[in-house]
Amino acid sequence: MKDIVCKLLVIGAGPGGYVCAIRAGQLGVDTVIVEKARAGGTCLTIGCIPSKALIHAADEFLKARHFADGTDPLGISLASPAIDLKKTVAWKDRIVGRLTMGVSGLLKKAGVKTVQGTARFRDGKTVVVETETGEQIIRAETIVIATGSAPVELPFLPFGGPVISSTEALSLPTVPETLAVVGGGYIGLELGTAFAKLGSKVTVVEAMPRVLPQWDAELTRPVVKRLEALGVTVLAGTKARGLVASAGALAIERANGTEERIDAEKVLVTVGRRPVVEDWGLEEIDLDRDGRFIRIDDQCRTSMRGIYAIGDVTGEPMLAHRAMAQGEMVAEIVAGKTRGWDKRAIPAVCFTDPEIVSVGLSPDEARKSGREIRIGQFPFTASGRAMTVRGEDGFVRVVARADDNVVLGIQAVGTGVSELSSAFSLAIEMGARLEDISGTIHAHPTMSEGFAEAALKALGHAIHI
Repeated sequence: MKDIVCKLLVIGAGPGGYVCAIRAGQLGVDTVIVEKARAGGTCLTIGCIPSKALIHAADEFLKARHFADGTDPLGISLASPAIDLKKTVAWKDRIVGRLTMGVSGLLKKAGVKTVQGTARFRDGKTVVVETETGEQIIRAETIVIATGSAPVELPFLPFGGPVISSTEALSLPTVPETLAVVGGGYIGLELGTAFAKLGSKVTVVEAMPRVLPQWDAELTRPVVKRLEALGVTVLAGTKARGLVASAGALAIERANGTEERIDAEKVLVTVGRRPVVEDWGLEEIDLDRDGRFIRIDDQCRTSMRGIYAIGDVTGEPMLAHRAMAQGEMVAEIVAGKTRGWDKRAIPAVCFTDPEIVSVGLSPDEARKSGREIRIGQFPFTASGRAMTVRGEDGFVRVVARADDNVVLGIQAVGTGVSELSSAFSLAIEMGARLEDISGTIHAHPTMSEGFAEAALKALGHAIHI
């Protein structure tokens, strides 16, 4: 094959990579992107989007079950509901297919050349791509590494058979009768909650003293309460020890050393994700590392001139929207624009039931800075809109400096609060004060009113509580 020469080569067409390539193409940069699977990466094809589709289907099925068993307070009733998971998965796959085709179309529209295959560095300016028709050599002035991350595999619970990762969990043909979830982080609880609603008997095994340990306990309390209501068993302070395949069970060890077995038709391992730094020739180039991750500066430059890295391969937080923002920035830098990276306002969302959102500093993080702070919290039990959607279990919390009322952080837990994340991020990004939030007229009746009420509470004159 004839060698390809370009100004910018992007390795990986996940959220960071494809955004970088599209923006570069828009700016007139001669760009090539390499992807071994489908455009969209983990998030679009086997992560964010398909998991939210499954979560939505599970929510709808749970409603139908309540309508059938007479426990729904709305007075709606119907006959016995059932779910055909194959059809649900097919629906999810159609959504993913439309979106991946959309990304491919956007790349083409921006003038980006796509090469399908596995890329491997030959040197800092040259990559060899193994395609279906042979080796394709690509030479580029600038290269962006956007290889993403993959599920962590436990040596005593290797993937295969009944032991699955989130990828396989999103394509199961039937709902397992019993499901053990190893890892009580956001991925494990999102999927565990969905399968509990679909009818699985779910047990969550978490080695830490509580689930969702990366979030403060006040935010996670409504989630734990909901898990209990759904019949999910949470075993905190407990370690998984291995599969008992003959018995369809998982061996566990409690905090006191007691060994037990729990029923598990499937074992879903969600103990984290690792950067994909193997099998693409990292050993051929000299890049500094931060532990497992590639070290970058505030412009996503690596230690080697002309090579950038973005997204999960560069460390926490491993979030698609972080990768997208980095990708857009790098494209503009390559095009000659002046850009920098400011990560003060990266929202984190946990799509559990109820949802959790956090932007900026938590109260404990703000206190560690040594500043005096104000905290305002508004419970959804005082929200008319929350009551009408049966989402009153939760709250909005605002953290601000005490001296000038500049907002440092915003958190919320409740039904649909993920949709408030942009307002929270914008407030911090724009340097809003409590008076700016409370003085903004929020539509009634909406969940967003809780945001203004929390700011009023921090100012000392809450209206509705």
